[in-house]
Amino acid sequence: MSHRLHRGTTPLLVSVPHCGLHLPAEHQHRYVDRALAVEDTDWHLDRLYDFVREMGASLLLPHWSRYWIDLNRPRDDAPMYAGQNNTELCPTRFFTGEPLYREGQAPGRAEVQQRVMSAWQPYHAALEAELHRLRNEHGHAVLFDAHSIKSELPWLFEGTLPHMNLGTVAGSSCAPSLRAALTATLERHAGRFSHVVDGRFKGGHITRSHGRPAEGLHAVQLEMCWRSYMDESPRAWNDQRAAGVQPLLRELVATLRDWRPV
Repeated sequence: MSHRLHRGTTPLLVSVPHCGLHLPAEHQHRYVDRALAVEDTDWHLDRLYDFVREMGASLLLPHWSRYWIDLNRPRDDAPMYAGQNNTELCPTRFFTGEPLYREGQAPGRAEVQQRVMSAWQPYHAALEAELHRLRNEHGHAVLFDAHSIKSELPWLFEGTLPHMNLGTVAGSSCAPSLRAALTATLERHAGRFSHVVDGRFKGGHITRSHGRPAEGLHAVQLEMCWRSYMDESPRAWNDQRAAGVQPLLRELVATLRDWRPV
């Protein structure tokens, strides 16, 4: 099974495409030993966002690790951020730049397409179907694509990221009023959690492809730094930090859930 879907009762779908931990056992020998720890996972987000189900949102979670296939990349493997270091649809490098695979073991084009058909396509089909169900039932649908990342990764970006990095593809993936409402929510918590809107992370493939406001489909991405809710080294859940960020996350989810097109 490539994913799990909990169907909610509100217009909101929460997608967490990088929390999967699994690599196929028969292929693990192809990876360098370090890769088996799947360090670039969006750690513990399935646990952190479990509350969205009680708030009436749908929740979509993957099975496979992003090291097997990255669900937030386009199937044609076009770079998400031109001119900057990027990892691929089937990544061959860690976020620190070193190779994921042993020499000669990286997947070729045919294998990449097999992974697309067995893992990428089912996730996106489920995502699209759920968004259309919600839009048909409520008149519109909102997609919240939830991610997390280490605060400093020089191979990918300079300096230290803000705690919260909201992406709306420069305002094109959702209605302006939704972008403004989410920005206002982040600003209410700015004393504790720094934020930026459409900065380094403007939204990946999921936000770009499923955010179609003219069709009643609104999408945003939140790239949250690990330090907001966990220990970055080791990559461990932190009860105090998680409890501290929960009010902000609940308010963001409530804003997404309760927002209505004008």
